[in-house]
Amino acid sequence: MGDMPKHSQAKLWPSELVTIGLLFALKGGYFRAFYRWLKRDYDALFGGLPHRTRLQRLLATHQDWCKPFLADLTFFTVIDSYGIELIHPIREGRSKQQIGKKGKSNWRWIVGLKLCLLINDRGEIVAWDWDTANVHDQVFLPLIAEFDEQTIVLADTGFSCAEGVPANVKLCPRGTWNERMLVETVLSMVTMVCGLKKVFHRVRRYFHARLAYVAAMFNLLLALNRSLQPDADPQDRLLHIAQYAL
Repeated sequence: MGDMPKHSQAKLWPSELVTIGLLFALKGGYFRAFYRWLKRDYDALFGGLPHRTRLQRLLATHQDWCKPFLADLTFFTVIDSYGIELIHPIREGRSKQQIGKKGKSNWRWIVGLKLCLLINDRGEIVAWDWDTANVHDQVFLPLIAEFDEQTIVLADTGFSCAEGVPANVKLCPRGTWNERMLVETVLSMVTMVCGLKKVFHRVRRYFHARLAYVAAMFNLLLALNRSLQPDADPQDRLLHIAQYAL
């Protein structure tokens, strides 16, 4: 976070606020339960936490502080989408304020949202975007186009479009370019460790903030792996975060 100053009326330094966001991204679940755990066990470390609702608003307001944690591009990158469930399909339409839509994920129906990750060849998250679960993967083509002439993006045929795809996209049929499976490893880790497959947000702003902290958390833990194992093989991506599960 560098030397980012603290607001005169703030309880937390910017680095402390981001740390709390990263912990919530790692622990997952409901924010109420997370706040009770944080308040009970670690309140003294932060010199006293603000009220739960204020803390949640602060995390959403300052979610842009996560952008410096995104990784650099490599020659090859991989992109894929990932369904996130908000409610059971039988509850669809009960609330007009529901932000999720009905769509298929892993061959089953969900009501929720779709996350799209762009990762480099080290498994680090370079960029991300999201939309409702009922949209086609084509809606994420502008995310790829941002990096035209900077990287070659390996994508499955779900990103194909009759109107054409960005010049830097390499569409890979099933069974080819097994390097793409790297993104499946990343998605499985955020599912098993962070519980990202099921979230409980009901407002777009807070859901967007949750994803921002997840991306920053994942890259930070991979960097921590490299610092803790400086003698590891350079070809080893050290792609594991289970030991940090809360």
